[in-house]
Amino acid sequence: MTEQPNHAQSVPAFVDEWMTPKEICHELQIPEQTFYQWRVKHAGPRAHRIGRHLRISRTDFNAWLATTEDPLG
Repeated sequence: MTEQPNHAQSVPAFVDEWMTPKEICHELQIPEQTFYQWRVKHAGPRAHRIGRHLRISRTDFNAWLATTEDPLG
C-alpha cells in the first residue's frame, strides 16, 4: 500500500491574503486617487507588482495601518 502525501504539512502554516488597491480604498473609504498619491509620496502601505497588477499583503496593510494611529484619537 502506498501512502498518500500529507498536503497539510506541505502548505505553509500562514498564507497571506493579497489585496488590490480598490479593496484597500473600499476598506478605508477613500478615493483610489488618494491611494496612488500616497504611493508617489511613499506614504502608503508597501505594495508588490505582480506582472501588471499591484497587490498589497494583508499583513503589510495591517502593519502600515497600525502606524497611522492618531495619538489624540
